[in-house]
Amino acid sequence: MAETVREIERKYDIDDDAQLPDLAGIDRVATVMEAGVEALDALYYDTAGHRLAADGITLRRRTGGKDAGWHLKLPVAPGVRDEVRAPLSDAPPPELTALVRSRVLDQELVPVVRLRTRRTVHLLKDAAGVPLAEVAVDAVRAQRAGKAARKAELPPGPAEARWCEIEVELTGGGDTALLDEVGRALVASGARPAAAQSKLARALAETGAARDRPAADDAGPGGRRAEDSGKRGGKGSGGKGGGGKGKGAGKKAATRKKTGKKAGKKGCTAGDVVLRYVREQVRAIIELDPAVRRDLPDSVHQMRVATRRLRSAFRSYTRVLDRAATQPVGLELKWLAAELGVDRDREVLTARLRKALADVPPTLRLGPVDARLRIWSERRRAGSRKEVLAVLDGPRYLSLLKTLHALLEEPPLRPAAARPAPQLVSKAVLKDYRRLARRVEAALAAPAGRERDEALHGARKAAKRTRYAAEASRPALGPPAKKFAKRIKRVQQLLGDHQDSVVARGALRELATQAHQAGEGGFTFGLLHGREEALATDRERELPGRWKKASRRKHRAAFRR
Repeated sequence: MAETVREIERKYDIDDDAQLPDLAGIDRVATVMEAGVEALDALYYDTAGHRLAADGITLRRRTGGKDAGWHLKLPVAPGVRDEVRAPLSDAPPPELTALVRSRVLDQELVPVVRLRTRRTVHLLKDAAGVPLAEVAVDAVRAQRAGKAARKAELPPGPAEARWCEIEVELTGGGDTALLDEVGRALVASGARPAAAQSKLARALAETGAARDRPAADDAGPGGRRAEDSGKRGGKGSGGKGGGGKGKGAGKKAATRKKTGKKAGKKGCTAGDVVLRYVREQVRAIIELDPAVRRDLPDSVHQMRVATRRLRSAFRSYTRVLDRAATQPVGLELKWLAAELGVDRDREVLTARLRKALADVPPTLRLGPVDARLRIWSERRRAGSRKEVLAVLDGPRYLSLLKTLHALLEEPPLRPAAARPAPQLVSKAVLKDYRRLARRVEAALAAPAGRERDEALHGARKAAKRTRYAAEASRPALGPPAKKFAKRIKRVQQLLGDHQDSVVARGALRELATQAHQAGEGGFTFGLLHGREEALATDRERELPGRWKKASRRKHRAAFRR
């Protein structure tokens, strides 16, 4: 079974004959203890085009040292990575390869570099003997590994590189202030902040492996090449994938040539602005995939939001992106959002019901209501979690990922994409706004009850689309677009709270029924149902005023061109 360790470290390049300075007395360091020498032998795996390296991800099989096994390192922030570990085996373990599926798609993971390291370990301890950090002085030998290499077997005569470096990694008792102090002492003694973000990145650059991969696999959704990951802090993309080409694809090359200006600058094109937003959402889906698989907090929600934003961009900016190409992708994104929603909706609903139950006085909490809610939630969670993982492991999701990779490699731009951005994106935002206004007016006029609930839910979805369109337009329209999006978001949040109340009342009816069938009584759940009903009425009463503020004509002045 895989385990995860948070790794917080700093890396420094040093000369071969460099000596570790005396670090005792720095910050809380009382003693520096040498912990021995380790011989490490690691074989790094990636695709032929180095898609993992392009995103700062490493997958290795390492022997020697105290943590021999398979290690998958996922970037969290500069200098921070999560290392997911699995026991030694001949082939990359499925529990790790699943976490990189959104990057590698169905490409084979093959050995690309072998690193043999002689590591001298020093422990920095405080006065009580508690380890604060580990300082490793590494003498590294890197060799290129061909596709035929397996385990430690390499083809004859691989290119080599050698260097020395220092890694300073926090242990349980240390903090980043200590890393800063140790770093200053190392630099003062002649060390240099590492030019490469990892040993693998440096090995790929210095052995020439990054230059030898197939040209067809050079770049991915982020437009970066794998060798770019050798630059400190560099972060690339996942590589391009297979997928269909939409109508109008023959015009892509000429249109992209016309949209070469950078988004966010005066004169940027509509294609620049929309593709920037689309690329951000695709990257979010790809990067959130492993987080969802690891069940990290809020990951399902964020991935679902990215699918909605991307689908919304396809629908809002049909004058920029060919609808014939994006509509099928949008339908698949809708499917994915619905599948993710099973788990996310349960999570949100359970949190809402627990908070509501916590607000009920003890005298009104009749029967085992906490236990009933917990059982109800856990049953739903067990099923939804399995369903989400099955979706991410399935062929339909893989096909969607390939299509997204391909869409960014050859975007289906229409001729209007080459036009200046402000006028075109403004029209798109105003079109969505008018659609929202019609839905709000219809909801306010609808009779109370189910008809109004459904109308308000439709207005909520229109508010999301308008907000996302405005957010996408920010590089062209600046602060006015940001402010407009915030005002629409306030309307969306009110409508969202109303819809959450509708869903909560359905769940409370279900809980009350289950409690009644078990002979427990459903009074408390009925009480919560009444409170949710009152809350929904309050939100309906607040909507006209909030909409009046958000819909003032002056807020749309920047969009009228």
